[in-house]
Amino acid sequence: MTRRAFHLLAKPTGATCNLDCSYCFFLSKDALYPNQSHRMSSATLTEYIGQLLDAQPDGDVNIAWQGGEPTLMGVKFFRTAIEMAERVRRPSQTLLHSVQTNGVLLDDEWARLFAEHRVLVGLSLDGPAHLHDVHRVDKKGDGTHSAVIAAWTLLRSRGVDVNVLCSVSSANVHEPLTVYRYFRDELGAEFVQFIPIVERATPVTLEIAEKGWSDRPGRRRILYTQSGDLTTSRSITGRQNGEFLTAVFDEWVSHDVGRVFVQMFDVTLGAHLGQYSLCIHSPTCGDALALEFNGDVYSCDHFVEPDHLIGNIHDTPLRALVDDERQRAFGRAKQSTLPRQCRECDVLFACHGGCPKDRFATTADGEPGLNHLCDGYLHFFRHTAPAMTTMGELLRAGRYADEIMTH
Repeated sequence: MTRRAFHLLAKPTGATCNLDCSYCFFLSKDALYPNQSHRMSSATLTEYIGQLLDAQPDGDVNIAWQGGEPTLMGVKFFRTAIEMAERVRRPSQTLLHSVQTNGVLLDDEWARLFAEHRVLVGLSLDGPAHLHDVHRVDKKGDGTHSAVIAAWTLLRSRGVDVNVLCSVSSANVHEPLTVYRYFRDELGAEFVQFIPIVERATPVTLEIAEKGWSDRPGRRRILYTQSGDLTTSRSITGRQNGEFLTAVFDEWVSHDVGRVFVQMFDVTLGAHLGQYSLCIHSPTCGDALALEFNGDVYSCDHFVEPDHLIGNIHDTPLRALVDDERQRAFGRAKQSTLPRQCRECDVLFACHGGCPKDRFATTADGEPGLNHLCDGYLHFFRHTAPAMTTMGELLRAGRYADEIMTH
């Protein structure tokens, strides 16, 4: 079986988290595994690391951890995982470690580990305190901004590479420049990802969804699945997302090209060069899977639900699961199910319909499969096209994209 590159997010604590972020529907995923410990065993860790490195081709191999909150496993677990990967990797493989975290549990021991092994940390932060603390709260309902900033400061002081992972929700979508300038000017952030919050619901589930996803006493809860054409009040509209991104882009393209790297802008520039690095805006998907704490493999981090369970690494080799026909069909469907409106759109080359999880709207002529964020994507990709074209021309000429700031 031919080895080919893929991305796998491992969730060593499943959906278990020490926070209670109100927009985090993944908190409900613990219902998939009732009465289980939700902690990755040493046996599963051994299988995961061994099979991942066996399945991946030569070159760079990403070992990525997410949650829930992965740091609940403790420093020893991650040190063991890193040392294990180093032992079993082929000489032709280079390990790239990363972890996505809320940062609340990080201390100097964590920072030393991350620095020693060049672990890339994605830190969840939604802006200054008055915006961040609206939804990102602990189990008592208290804001977490001060704890996250303490983690940011600690990691930076130790020389750890840190990316900002900013969820764009109803709390901060109307203050794009406040958010961006806070990251740039107050924190000195150099890498930022903006993640639009879209929580789907049905007429039956909307009232339940509005109350949140954690298992609080007295709260009725359901397992979140990508179903329904309604959204919660915490979610954003396509237009809001587009206006947020364009406002940040106008600031960035005037001042920060080559100094601050915003994932959406990098992805868009790549599309203008015929390059696709992010599944959301690639023609097809299916190469970004999720591994639960017990070895279950799902089609995608956004589709950790029964209909998208591919198998378990204790029963079937990871290489076979990645190449399973159900998984390949999942990836092809992103393109084959595009409505006509998308196929004829002038920004199809950059958008490709967006993430399938958000494609629950209907087109003007009633065809299903339109992305909930479509009008915002259309606005953003059209608005940025002139500057992206210029930067693309600069790069093709062997020059630097940041020269656009002097045009």
